[in-house]
Amino acid sequence: MDLPKHDRFDYSPIVERPDYSWPDGKRLAFYIALNVEHFAFGTGMGHTPTEPAPAPDARNHAWRDYGLRVGVWRIFDLLDELRLPACHLLNTAVYDHAPQILARIRKRGDEIVGHGRTNSERQGDLNERAEAALIREATETIARHEGNPPAGWMGPWISETRVTPDLLKEAGYSYLMDWPCDDQPFWMRTRAGPILSVPYPVEINDSPAHLNRRHTAADFRQMLTDQFDQMVDLSRQQPLVMGLALHTFIVGQPFRLRQLRQALEHIVNHPQVQTVWFTRPGEIAGHVRALPPGIVV
Repeated sequence: MDLPKHDRFDYSPIVERPDYSWPDGKRLAFYIALNVEHFAFGTGMGHTPTEPAPAPDARNHAWRDYGLRVGVWRIFDLLDELRLPACHLLNTAVYDHAPQILARIRKRGDEIVGHGRTNSERQGDLNERAEAALIREATETIARHEGNPPAGWMGPWISETRVTPDLLKEAGYSYLMDWPCDDQPFWMRTRAGPILSVPYPVEINDSPAHLNRRHTAADFRQMLTDQFDQMVDLSRQQPLVMGLALHTFIVGQPFRLRQLRQALEHIVNHPQVQTVWFTRPGEIAGHVRALPPGIVV
């Protein structure tokens, strides 16, 4: 049976790949991805924890805006306290809506990853010209404010068209995070040359865990610590990447933040913490690019 194919990369079982290490001989690369998102009022897409209300549905818009007004600041404080780096998947609408957040990101020295203009739109709904314009506008906005364009991209809603990797490579991106099919980075083919895929979690992710699967905050804490403990064990065999995806308006709620704190304290105090590289996806991508050809396929 001839199934439709993407032809972006070939099948590669993880047990057949060359070994390598992260900097200083580390075996597990751990990063936190904080989704910093802004939504249109009364129109467009948005997370909905309950049945949608008639437009403008102020309740759901306000719930999401809580993340920028309150949740993100509590998350920043927690990360600062535990001395954990992060990357921020940034809707560029946040520059106008909440510029103080960007000042805190700069103060922390964190990485900004391109994440579209707003999560009220989705790339998969666009034609090629409109998608290219979205990527270009978001990239230029970040470059104008930060002095440099972002190296990495993850689309709003992890959404792609058939040409998204091509457009990203043509726009100067070196890695993307839209393909959650591996625990290691791998190279993807595009019409403009290879682009790296850095693993991004759809399981260890507060949005689907809490909103779709109805996991409790304690459930998510257990998922996170179990994942980390097992990944530390597995990384003895080969280098791995573990990402933690968070959203300001979800885990920024106090009862969830309390459980997140417990999970992160478990991680930073793990008995094998010396084997863990606390990093950001751009640093992961940079390390992979510096490896000899053929090590990462």
